[in-house]
Amino acid sequence: MTTQPEAYTVVKGEGLPIILAHGMGVDHRSLMMLDDAFPQGTQRIYMDLPGYGQTPALPGVGGLSELAEWFTNAANELVGNQRFAMLGNSMGGALVRDTLSREPKRVAGVALIAPVVDPVMSHRHLAEHIISNANPDLTHNLPQDKVIDFVTMGVNQSFDAWRRYQRYILPGTKLCDRDANTKLGQRYLLDGNPEQRMGTYTGPTLIVTGKEDQVVGYEDQKALLPHYPNAVYKVIDPAGHNIHIDNPEALKPLLTEWSTKLLNS
Repeated sequence: MTTQPEAYTVVKGEGLPIILAHGMGVDHRSLMMLDDAFPQGTQRIYMDLPGYGQTPALPGVGGLSELAEWFTNAANELVGNQRFAMLGNSMGGALVRDTLSREPKRVAGVALIAPVVDPVMSHRHLAEHIISNANPDLTHNLPQDKVIDFVTMGVNQSFDAWRRYQRYILPGTKLCDRDANTKLGQRYLLDGNPEQRMGTYTGPTLIVTGKEDQVVGYEDQKALLPHYPNAVYKVIDPAGHNIHIDNPEALKPLLTEWSTKLLNS
């Protein structure tokens, strides 16, 4: 039997476990700027997915379906027999949906932040990338390799947004296992549709998208709503794919409201 990598985690707080899954190319730190949005009584488990941060890459083909299976197993190992909640950003949203479809009775709630709905890029309904807060004084003076990603992913080019990006996004990009990332991209498909497998899920659900997200858009996420009858669906404007970098002031209250519902449900 092939040995699977052990998840590297950073844990904050005590109480109901919330496992947070990041997107492609970054690590657990990309979501830690949201930590002050969660109330007492929650335990936030920030996880490095395989090939990112300090979790070794998956053995073998290392595609999205293999990553989803690993994530479900890792979540069970982390929380044991407890009920738990999950938050997934971008690719992490696809992993959360897949795990939820397999463990719905154990999951107290889910939050999906700019989640991948259809792994196939050509199938997605994408938004137009419009920069709402241009800052040429900043972008013209940054190293080119950093400017490209900051500008193409976000719509807020303020100095504050850049500081957030510099602190929470860039460190993870430097630790990305490029070979593992390439293998993942070559097999970027789930084993079936999570919502078709699950049917409906009535727990506290938050789905947040960015109006200017040219990576996953905001329309495909709305199409999920029949499967999540108690979901709060919010399109944040302005915000691109990195909603938490572009507009944390709009996102954090939604997370506080969602996690408070978890504690009261």
